[in-house]
Amino acid sequence: MDTRTLLRDFYPDLTPHQLELLERFTQELTAWNEKINLVSRKDIESLVEHHIVHSLAPLRVLSLQHAACVLDLGTGGGLPGIPLAIAYPDLSFHLVDSIAKKIRVVEATVAALGLKNVQVTCTRAEALPRAEYDLVVTRGVASLGQLWQWAAPRLRAGGGLVAYKGYPLPESDCVGVSASFVRVHPLGEVLAGEYFAQKCLVEVQS
Repeated sequence: MDTRTLLRDFYPDLTPHQLELLERFTQELTAWNEKINLVSRKDIESLVEHHIVHSLAPLRVLSLQHAACVLDLGTGGGLPGIPLAIAYPDLSFHLVDSIAKKIRVVEATVAALGLKNVQVTCTRAEALPRAEYDLVVTRGVASLGQLWQWAAPRLRAGGGLVAYKGYPLPESDCVGVSASFVRVHPLGEVLAGEYFAQKCLVEVQS
């Protein structure tokens, strides 16, 4: 099954132009991955399902239209930020990572795709401005508690974090989350396939 057909099966509301951009992003990421390890070599054959479809999961369980400015914390090769920026062209995205070679790839990819709603910066979470973002998204491997400690100071009033995590979420992962609202969205309920049965989105708000 080709990239566009697979993405359309999961997200039928994507426009032809969005599907084209996502297919081009997949090609860019595949090509760059030959030079720089952005995605696990053993996972590259499942790139679309395990990374592009996964990155777009908020389309199925959340409404992001309120989030005018979105921070992708630890973007790596541009995930989930670039797919989300394609899906939400009216929102502004700031993609950051502390590894310079990965950020250079993301900058080149954003330029190749002509994405005008994406800013890219090489920096650490601690150096980011405070109270500047409506939403922080991350596929980072740190615990939810650590991710929240990085995200919370960067959020405007009413803002939140969306973390891509394994499912079920261990209680130990939530240690240090001093938030009034935490909701786990099991992706197996909205996306078909064994891979997604083991994934969830965790929504956190102060």
